[in-house]
Amino acid sequence: MEYPSLSHHGGTRGVTGSCHQLHLDPSTSLLIDCGLEQGSEAAPGAESAALGFDIQGIQALVITHVHLDHVGRIPALLAAGYRGPILCSEPSARLLPLVLEDAYKLSISSEPAQVARYLEFIRDLIVPLPFEQWHTLVERPGLGCRIRLQRAGHLLGSAYVECDMQHGQSNSRYVFSGDLGVCGNPLLRPVQPPERADVLVLESTYGDRLHSHAGDRRQRLEEAIDRALADKGTILIPAFSLGRTQELLYELEDILHRKALLGTAGSRPEGDPLDWSQLPIILDSPLAQRITGVYRELHDYWNAEARARLAEGRNPLGFSQLICVDTHARHQQVVNYLKSTGRPAIVIAGNGMCSGGRIVNYLKAMLGDPRHEVMFVGYQAKGTPGAVIQACEGAEGFVQVDLDGQMYGVQAKVMRLEGYSAHADQEGLIAFATATVPAKVLIVHGEAKTKKILKKALEQAFARQGKGPTVLIPY
Repeated sequence: MEYPSLSHHGGTRGVTGSCHQLHLDPSTSLLIDCGLEQGSEAAPGAESAALGFDIQGIQALVITHVHLDHVGRIPALLAAGYRGPILCSEPSARLLPLVLEDAYKLSISSEPAQVARYLEFIRDLIVPLPFEQWHTLVERPGLGCRIRLQRAGHLLGSAYVECDMQHGQSNSRYVFSGDLGVCGNPLLRPVQPPERADVLVLESTYGDRLHSHAGDRRQRLEEAIDRALADKGTILIPAFSLGRTQELLYELEDILHRKALLGTAGSRPEGDPLDWSQLPIILDSPLAQRITGVYRELHDYWNAEARARLAEGRNPLGFSQLICVDTHARHQQVVNYLKSTGRPAIVIAGNGMCSGGRIVNYLKAMLGDPRHEVMFVGYQAKGTPGAVIQACEGAEGFVQVDLDGQMYGVQAKVMRLEGYSAHADQEGLIAFATATVPAKVLIVHGEAKTKKILKKALEQAFARQGKGPTVLIPY
């Protein structure tokens, strides 16, 4: 076998489970991500399954970002005996324990002493790395390896990984994209493509499509809220705790701020059917609250516009109309209150596909009432309750959805708000890949059909530039 070489332990069958092993020589390797397969791609019992590959010689685990489909198999890695460093960006180092703690409580144990031991163990292994700086991992005669993390724009702390290797007199560079974000994220700095890549391992989540323009999504959100709340109902927004929730809060604060500037405090602007100054924004997710707190503390990693709002004295992720619900008892009180009153409100609760979490109780209480509306801002995987509800958008007739084994009729309004994707589209992926001249591009992290479409589009884009790298789809 020639070195360096790659083994893929996930991320090749679909859009989850990213896990790639970079072999430097027969006894030395790195692991890039250790993610869990989720949804229809996951085998039964995937959360507690054994790792499935040999960990001998792995020098470090490098994490691109902290979504579970990139870090969810870390418990299995540790159970297999791994005790090396977990390298990640400085924001990811803050977020990773929160995400792994939540997953541990859900799938293994919520016993406080056990959770505390597990988190202490995890924190001892985490090594935060600054962006844009090389970090040496292997340095011995005839073999060297250093890595560098660059901003990927997917969520706070997300990175793509550059691996620069020296074998005798030859040098090569592998780049792992992780998940690349879209341009125009309201909080994050944009992606800067790599300056060099001999081999590029490229995600392909949305490699078969172009996103609608995201520039006017705040306006569309505002218009949707105005329309939906005109009949004094509640807007339910299913959203995952990490990334999407913080973007929504940021844009809702901006809407409230602009509305306040249009009229005096406590009064509604002329022609506005809703008194926005009295509109509660309810964040009902303990994990989302903790993550949002970390986002607030890490404002140095925000983009210039977001930091400028802070400098103006605004608090984009902690404004006065934001109500955080912590305990389950308080959660049930809020559900009952909104169900029984006619007070308009916006609720953001997990999980994003309505397959669990606190959003389910809101749906059970409110789906049967046409005053309310479910607003989807994220992808709904086939077979999830969210997909069933989303399919009701604009539909006529009576539809039922299964929530915790019981059927509920959907009488509430349903809408999908475009422009909130956290993944680069085909244009963004091609721009990232063609910024350099790789000898090989490996397409991972996508559906089979999507990967084939992206492969063809990449080959055409490289051909237009007079380049001819090999584009492959590993299985």
